[in-house]
Amino acid sequence: MLKRLLLLLVTGFTLGVSASSFAQNSPTDDIRASVDTIIAILNDGQLDRAGKRSKISEVVYKRFDFRAMSQRTLATNWRKTTDAEKDKFVDLFSKLIENSYIGKLDSYTNEKVDYTGEKLDGRKAVVETLIITTSADIPVDYRVYQKGGQWLIYDVIIEGVSLISNYRSSYQEIMKNEGFEGLLTKMQAKIDELASTSS
Repeated sequence: MLKRLLLLLVTGFTLGVSASSFAQNSPTDDIRASVDTIIAILNDGQLDRAGKRSKISEVVYKRFDFRAMSQRTLATNWRKTTDAEKDKFVDLFSKLIENSYIGKLDSYTNEKVDYTGEKLDGRKAVVETLIITTSADIPVDYRVYQKGGQWLIYDVIIEGVSLISNYRSSYQEIMKNEGFEGLLTKMQAKIDELASTSS
């Protein structure tokens, strides 16, 4: 399941188009254009692995609202932290997502993405897709919202399982046993581990 998740997040969990394009496009339009951008980077024979990762990282940091994702991940614990602690968590959480998933470039093997639906609810939307692999069609839904004329992603649902809910469950347990500083320490250790294995 983890390997599949890593693959999905490389092929579909990345958005990247210019801010000006959001004003005219639907959420699905932006997802489609962004996935095309990422696939073009992955297929660029003139870029080495480090170059591809750098370009994908730029895309991700523009299109993911890591602060909104962090707030949803910590849930009620978010209100119990100081501004400095919030900033530290957002920094580590964004690096963890990047190192966990965006770094897994070698998993990409020309999977295809079908766009199967879109549900609009005011300034929020869900874009429904299928990742087409040789062995299965895997549903992936993107939860996005409008902010400053842009569609930003705040959660991804893979085969019915929320990325944010998964992190929230594990992080609440760590905070219960080891406190907020213990959580930050574990996050940093995981980031260091992932960085060393991907280098």
